[in-house]
Amino acid sequence: MNQTAVIIFGLAYILGLLCSAVAWGRSGVLALALLLAIATMVREFFTRKQRQAQMKPRRQKVEAKTTANLEVEVEQTSPTSFSRSRTGAPPPYSPPIPETVWLFAGLIAVAASLYLQIRTPAPAPNDISQLITDNDAPELIITVRGQVTTPPHLTRSGRAQFWLKAAQVNEIMGNDQPIKVSRDVSGKLYITVPLLQATGLHPGAAIAVTGNLYKPQPPSNPGAFDFRAYLARQGAFAGLQGRYLTPVKSTSGQRWGWWAIRQRIVRAQTRALGIPKGPVVSAMVLGRRAVDLPYDVRDQFVQVGLAHILAASGFHVSLVLGVVLALTRTVTPRQRLTIGAVALLVYVGLTGASPSVLRAALMGFAALIGFATNRQIRPLSVLVGVAVALLLWNPLWIWDLGFQFSFLATLGLLVSVPPILKRLDWMPPAIASLFAVPLAASIWTVPLQLYVFNVVSPYSILVNVITVPLVAGITLGGLFSGMVALFWPTGGTALSAFLEYPVEALLALVRFFSQRPGNSMAVGSISEFQLIALYSLLGFVLLIGRYREARRQDYSTSLGLFSGILHPATIALTLALAIAVVPIWYNQASQFQATVLATSGEPILVIQDRGNITLVNSGGQDTARYTVLPFLQKQGVNSIDFSISTHSRLGLSIGWPIILEKLPVQIFYDNPASKQAYYVSSVAIQKSIESRQGIYLPLTVEESLELGSIEIELIDAEAPIVEFFIGDLKWMLLGDVNIDNQIKLLQAEIISPTQVLWWSGNRLDPKMLRVLQPKIAIASSNTIDPETLELLRERKTQVFWTGRDGAVQWTPTAGFETTLHSDQTDGSFL
Repeated sequence: MNQTAVIIFGLAYILGLLCSAVAWGRSGVLALALLLAIATMVREFFTRKQRQAQMKPRRQKVEAKTTANLEVEVEQTSPTSFSRSRTGAPPPYSPPIPETVWLFAGLIAVAASLYLQIRTPAPAPNDISQLITDNDAPELIITVRGQVTTPPHLTRSGRAQFWLKAAQVNEIMGNDQPIKVSRDVSGKLYITVPLLQATGLHPGAAIAVTGNLYKPQPPSNPGAFDFRAYLARQGAFAGLQGRYLTPVKSTSGQRWGWWAIRQRIVRAQTRALGIPKGPVVSAMVLGRRAVDLPYDVRDQFVQVGLAHILAASGFHVSLVLGVVLALTRTVTPRQRLTIGAVALLVYVGLTGASPSVLRAALMGFAALIGFATNRQIRPLSVLVGVAVALLLWNPLWIWDLGFQFSFLATLGLLVSVPPILKRLDWMPPAIASLFAVPLAASIWTVPLQLYVFNVVSPYSILVNVITVPLVAGITLGGLFSGMVALFWPTGGTALSAFLEYPVEALLALVRFFSQRPGNSMAVGSISEFQLIALYSLLGFVLLIGRYREARRQDYSTSLGLFSGILHPATIALTLALAIAVVPIWYNQASQFQATVLATSGEPILVIQDRGNITLVNSGGQDTARYTVLPFLQKQGVNSIDFSISTHSRLGLSIGWPIILEKLPVQIFYDNPASKQAYYVSSVAIQKSIESRQGIYLPLTVEESLELGSIEIELIDAEAPIVEFFIGDLKWMLLGDVNIDNQIKLLQAEIISPTQVLWWSGNRLDPKMLRVLQPKIAIASSNTIDPETLELLRERKTQVFWTGRDGAVQWTPTAGFETTLHSDQTDGSFL
């Protein structure tokens, strides 16, 4: 009972931290605790009534017996004896958890939410982010001095990133307010610099960085990464896009640290295996946070569901402990504990002490104590206790995805592997465990994966089963060669060479499955309510299973063929599909909306027409990779029905190969005007589409195309001018044409009135606006020409621009809505 209460209190603390993310979290967790307390009291009341009803006739029968046979009859007719005589098992009744436990758990959850609020970082008065005001110029150029706190890492954009502890600002330009030179500041700064500028940079180095200081903005597109929230969780409130850096003073005395040891291991393994095999081995040993693994290789591991083997976690800690325990069989328990603790401490230092590694190491230390003292530990209690201890130290770790996935995967292994193995008892134990471990971990991590990433990996369990021997062998070999490299780099390099063929086999398997159709399926976003419902369902199934096991009930013989259908796991799977899949499917089948994505000068439109997807333009490579694809993934899009390239400038369409690599396109319509062929040509796009059984067609001027329930017509190919009929609205896409070309278009009389004007935000001739008569004007731009903006306001036109309002979405019911809620929005929404 005490262990159960401790686990409940620990889970209540974790739940309280999580509930702080929603407005109704505190009241909701209190209401849940109250309901559980009431349910406990009601259950106890009816249980007592039932037991009294069963005891009454037996008591009367006992009283009627003679005094000589009283003891015998009492023994035979007691509830315990009665239960065992029929079932041979202990009595089914077990005392419920007291209602006070649930109430106290609710108070703990509320206290946890308040504690997280107190510990959430806020910028200090002299924080470097305070230098940025709303009236600043677009670029605030500064030179900041400080100390590097992390080794530099390569970003997807090819720049080096590191964290800087800011100490002093030396010069400021671009701010209208006078600020003292050499001003003392504080705070943590997110720095990116050109890759060559970071050569030789290491933690502890004192440097000066010159660049553009900025405050991160909230995501401007639906479902985009919230960079501002990410920085806030790290205790930072500003970033610096560095142009160049210089060392402030000699740092020859600061050349040692865990980062140097990691580099020693990585260099030894990379010399033996090359790239990418060397970094893959290093990442499997030290975690990808400690190694700059090529992003294309990392993405392949993520697609097939093997991302966890590149992150230092419980699997790595268990291997370290296994090796230690195997090598210390002959020593005393105290010496075994000491050696194991030192090994764990070294491994935590090498991997960078991430929350997931700390969680695994503390659990491993608890296991060592159990071995040393010859005591049996309760893994579930240890898991909850370790998680609570870490979250008391730093409650912000509750938002660390590595910690979340590590905790849930370990929880799944503890509570779900035994019942799965029981169901797989017809298999050999070794093979059954190969399936049970990844299945149990997936059951508990898939809901979070759907909520965060909106994708599933159908091949995940199969790939994990196939690669288990390779992963275990490579990780053990990497650990051994890494330890040798610490003292003898040449020997570590020689030992790493033996891993070449296993690593090549692993990479071949990853490449093979990553190229299979459907290797990563987007399912769309699920809400917080769906996430809570899914984990509540898992908890309910777990409790039902424990309840049936306690009562030793087996319905399979009585239910016959219906036992599989009515099994709690089957019912839970059916309900889970109904909770997660049905709402997404219904939303995709009934959704009708048009979204102008927030881009800088790149007109991109996504139309979701009750299951049909139309994508207008791709933008540049970065736009396609970081804006278009994440939005489509968030919407659960796995293929594009119609793609339209409206502009003749290929500079606005060089992102198509990146999109086509990820998503198949059924029909691609291209602007027929001649193009400037750079970076990519229309021929390359055509071959890419046809290679995936798509159809490539040129747009025809003044020919109306029906794409589902929407219509599109190319009015002019050079400008370009394109009309869209979406729902009951007429949209016009007007290219970036100057005033002279606008006059020519008016003289040609090809411009007609429209309800929605979509253009680049450049200057429009007053005569053009009189002819167009737009009710809504949307500019895919950071700014709008002031004269044009004034003319639109005089005409009572509702104006949006993506640089201020973010993405602009239209639906038949809600009209036009923006991602960023600005107080300066013109007019009223339609």
